[in-house]
Amino acid sequence: MAFSKALIASLLISLLLIQLVEADQQVTSASKGTGDPNKIDCDGSCAARCRLSSRPRLCKRACGTCCARCNCVPPGTAGNQEMCPCYASLTTHGGRRKCP
Repeated sequence: MAFSKALIASLLISLLLIQLVEADQQVTSASKGTGDPNKIDCDGSCAARCRLSSRPRLCKRACGTCCARCNCVPPGTAGNQEMCPCYASLTTHGGRRKCP
């Protein structure tokens, strides 16, 4: 009788422990899986920004770097840099604007 009580108690504790671990994994994956809700789609934004560029690959690469750092891409295909101060402030080693 004592053996069956111990067996039942250990099963209940095991089930409770499994439930807690699964709940913790769901909370952890929910917080990591969705990412930052304010994060923009850099690929789409840079594709729109660079669509009229004479060098689209270079433009998208530079824009993607700037977008990843600033989480912002100015609207339109050129100018409007005042909309994203971080984007406008990034420069190359030569002092020229990095972001298209």
